[in-house]
Amino acid sequence: MISANNVTLRLGKKTLFEDVNIKFTEGNCYGLIGANGAGKSTFLKILTGQIEPSKGDVSITPGQRLSFLEQDHFKYDEYTVLNTVIMGNQRLYEIMQEKDALYAKDPFTEEDGVRASELEAEFADMNGWEAETDAEQLLNGLGIETELHYKLMSELNGSEKVKVLLAKALFGNPDILLLDEPTNHLDLDAIAWLEEFLINFDNTVICVSHDRYFLNKVCTQIADIDYAKITLYAGNYDFWYESSQLLIKQMKEANKKKEEKIKELKDFISRFSANASKSKQATSRKRALEKIELDDIRPSSRKYPYIDFRPEREIGNDVLVVENLSKTINGEKVLDNISFIVGHDDKIAFVGANELATTTLFKILAGELEPDEGSYKWGVTTKQAYFPKDNTEIFDCDDTIVEWLTQFSPDPDPTYVRGFLGRMLFAGDDGVKKVKVLSGGEKVRVLISKMMIMGANTLIFDDPTNHLDMESITALNNGLIKFPGVALFTSHDHQFIQTTANRIMEIMPNGQLIDKITTYDEYLESDEMARKRQGYSQNEDDEDED
Repeated sequence: MISANNVTLRLGKKTLFEDVNIKFTEGNCYGLIGANGAGKSTFLKILTGQIEPSKGDVSITPGQRLSFLEQDHFKYDEYTVLNTVIMGNQRLYEIMQEKDALYAKDPFTEEDGVRASELEAEFADMNGWEAETDAEQLLNGLGIETELHYKLMSELNGSEKVKVLLAKALFGNPDILLLDEPTNHLDLDAIAWLEEFLINFDNTVICVSHDRYFLNKVCTQIADIDYAKITLYAGNYDFWYESSQLLIKQMKEANKKKEEKIKELKDFISRFSANASKSKQATSRKRALEKIELDDIRPSSRKYPYIDFRPEREIGNDVLVVENLSKTINGEKVLDNISFIVGHDDKIAFVGANELATTTLFKILAGELEPDEGSYKWGVTTKQAYFPKDNTEIFDCDDTIVEWLTQFSPDPDPTYVRGFLGRMLFAGDDGVKKVKVLSGGEKVRVLISKMMIMGANTLIFDDPTNHLDMESITALNNGLIKFPGVALFTSHDHQFIQTTANRIMEIMPNGQLIDKITTYDEYLESDEMARKRQGYSQNEDDEDED
């Protein structure tokens, strides 16, 4: 068990937490939620001891081991992948290192033998002989192939490092597991594996995530941060949302009844306070009036953007034709003879682990990259707006937010432009911020403002949910559901895909395409996915022969 006792944290004049008392117990997975800036990641750092609270303390059951997902992707660059994972249990790793050093000594003294015996006993008690096998299973489950296990961390790419650091946090069955955005940068197969791992994990888990489906799947309780307090709700994310909304509704209804009673009492007092025969009754009602207290209903600190994509013109039947498209990146053929036709009602989710292929395809369709072979043609009625995965170059300028957005606006009036920024929660002086200094989430909200202001009827989104908070993801999700045009998109948010897409495409590791008119959940249960998980990989001709 881990608990926060009267924890208060003040950052300058701002109080992030005020006298927080909460216990996290064994056998539960807690989803830690709250508005952007509420302090979710900060609270996890208080629990790990990385940040000292202004007041109060954190206590852990004696003898229990705490593990957390680290965010520094370069910290272990000099270590092998397998050793990095085993370092998740620091004491076990220290024993292994000391053992190796002892056995390498020459001469090996009697004193060394005694020490080695002690270490071997402790090593066995910690299931040390299973350490490498356990580490390999975690890595394989997350999609890190065996040939990478003995490479240095510095040789891995960013998404691979994320998976290794996650495996490190999970290693050795920790008693308390803290995870800050564990699904970020994971492919959908890895997320599904992590969901099953946490469902079957018997100890304490505290998890921050913006993935609603993930929270619904793994959480047994929700810890909601709002107004510097943390409130526990039994159940998953959807149950929290329904419970919190029901509570507010009940309080409003109770207040309405109280207000009606107050009006009734005031009317009686006003009418009969001067009447001698009714004065006692009026006095009695005054006392009753004084006892009525309205519930203090504080609106949530959460703020939802207003996302509404309104096309300038209706889209025609001819949207997009892709024929025999191929592209090689750094010697790897990521697109291999891909062909498909997009209809005017399509909302297509591109899924799977081959993210480079999807990003390459989107760049080609947006006109930012030329294919090696093949062609594509947009319909004459289409107007496209593109959201890139990497926005580094886009915002590498000295423009303010308003100046940057104006270049995409049909109306250069700053008031018109600020209206779109206001929908995305940029208020007042925010418009004069330089785009180059914006946070990741702010840049995404500016890009969504651009998508809205352009009035396009075809939207291309390359992983838009990655840097958004829960409220913005929900708003974008709802905006795409009601969008009357065509959407091509990719996302790591299961619920976002399931509720938006009516067609699923997956570019396989060999560069070929699976294309299904179906929902995402149905696709995951399909034969293609079953064969893929078994390592099935054949070309279309082979499939036709089957």
